[in-house]
Amino acid sequence: MPPRSRQRGSNKDREKPRDAKPPQVISSSSMNVLPSTDCTDKVWTPSVYSSFKILLSLRLCAAVWNSMFDCDEVYNYWEPMHYLLHGKGFQTWEYSPQYAIRSYAYLWLHAVPCYLYGVVLQSNKFAVFYCLRCLFAFCCSLCDIYFYQAVCKHFGNNIGRILILLLAVSAGMFRSSTSFLPSTFSMYLSTAALSSWFLQKYELAVFATAVSTLVGWPFAAILGLPIAFDMIVLKKKLPLFMKSSVISLFLILVPMIPIDTKHFGKLVFAPLNIVLYNVFTSHGANLYGTEPWTYYFQNGILNFNVVFFLALGSLPLLYLWNALKGVQKPSRGPSLILCLVPMYLWMLFFFPLAHKEERFLFPIFPMICLGGAVGIDSLQRIYHYLFGKKKMSDYLDYTSWISVSIMILFTILSTSRIFAVYKGYRAPNEVFMELGTYPYNENLHPLPPEYPVNVCVGKEWYRFPSHFFLPDNWNLQFLQSDFKGHLPKPYSSLPNATRIIPSDMNDLNLEEPSRYVNIKECDYIVDSDFPHFSKLEPRYSRDPNWKVLFSVPFLDAARSHQFFRAFYVPYLSELYCTYVDYNLLQRVNIKDRIVRKKKWH
Repeated sequence: MPPRSRQRGSNKDREKPRDAKPPQVISSSSMNVLPSTDCTDKVWTPSVYSSFKILLSLRLCAAVWNSMFDCDEVYNYWEPMHYLLHGKGFQTWEYSPQYAIRSYAYLWLHAVPCYLYGVVLQSNKFAVFYCLRCLFAFCCSLCDIYFYQAVCKHFGNNIGRILILLLAVSAGMFRSSTSFLPSTFSMYLSTAALSSWFLQKYELAVFATAVSTLVGWPFAAILGLPIAFDMIVLKKKLPLFMKSSVISLFLILVPMIPIDTKHFGKLVFAPLNIVLYNVFTSHGANLYGTEPWTYYFQNGILNFNVVFFLALGSLPLLYLWNALKGVQKPSRGPSLILCLVPMYLWMLFFFPLAHKEERFLFPIFPMICLGGAVGIDSLQRIYHYLFGKKKMSDYLDYTSWISVSIMILFTILSTSRIFAVYKGYRAPNEVFMELGTYPYNENLHPLPPEYPVNVCVGKEWYRFPSHFFLPDNWNLQFLQSDFKGHLPKPYSSLPNATRIIPSDMNDLNLEEPSRYVNIKECDYIVDSDFPHFSKLEPRYSRDPNWKVLFSVPFLDAARSHQFFRAFYVPYLSELYCTYVDYNLLQRVNIKDRIVRKKKWH
């Protein structure tokens, strides 16, 4: 045992000097959170590197397995980008110079890496398609891990570790993370903006919000309002906000406006055009996808199950916790409450609109995860306060079972949802991938490889995964069906096609009969074999002029149980769900088309 004098010396050495500065008090207006008495900063959390590897692995799975459920993704983004890369693709009315509400700058942002990948590696179009999806997976993982770091640092490790699990396994994040949509792009940038805001990197937060709004989706500006409020009103940083905004506008608009002006042949500011069309026209917002008020609640339950309710209740639960503690202001400062505001603002804006689509919620999917994490953490604190043992100083010592139980349930339901969607709706991608192998198989495709081939779709026009799934000399054609809306048309073959105002186009979603071809012009048909049919939507599998080459099971939602079609349960889903064949059909006398085609030599 050391001498007593040595012990006293050691104790004296550990005492604080008299002139030591007192602990810094963090003001309620600061973005830093008031320190917690629960010592949650000592809670174990997965490392950033390990979390990134897990996130990236799951996002890459999404890149490979996700189907495209939104025809807007195909015809407004994949098809125009295919035109930029290969000189061929469908053009929608949004890209007509008459309306110009979509930006070619956004397309080139994605087309450049695809072009470089194709040139350097001499890859086929399949590989380019999935390369871009993998790039989406990487970008989403980076934004998510940045979000995780910021939340851990400022809101505590318990909220952070709950958040990273929600981001990793949520069906909503799986669905949205690799979509080629401006709303997904805005999801990336809005997440980065919020993370920068939490870390007090205000210039980066303003820039990310500006990119999200101007390059991605103009309505994403709603998510930047709390950042602006905090900088201007709470932090009194108006000069910094103005300076960052001006620099951001300059860096974005200088390349963006010339690119769009070059393609459209006139001065164009696409973000302004889309706002004018959707907000200031009598028909813009209500022509497509009008749904009842319950739509987003049902969608939230499907994508986030129990966590969606916790996210909706995160702010009330946070206030309840502070009321129980008997403080006038939230114990963690207004920053946490202010960080939940973007999610609620988005819901207040979009939920009442008649035009409802799943992609409209993509920008707040990570924020729903944050709200869910805050809700779970608040539940733990409230339970500990009401029922916890007095001798326990840390609420996590007594309430971990709450977060573990919710996480297990959430993971099971999310995984079940992902498998249900993949199993039920994977057929279109698989059929068109199979179709892409036919030019190299003479037994299945007896026509010469150079011969132009027509692949036709009727009622399945909106499940076409783009020309990236077709050989260069193959064309998609539309057969008339019971659908009476506005279909896209191929870009002109002229060099200045993007500047030409296409004929037979309108912004009223009115049918254009010029889009259809006669079935005699078809070499292949892709169609779902539902038992109900009509004159314009026959069952081609029963037509003697056509033979089925390849089929994949496809969910018949109308004849399947509502729960078991939404969530996959082994054995029960097979028992209570009905599937039909999703067919690739070939004309029986396909060789005769060579004789009929006069221009073929």
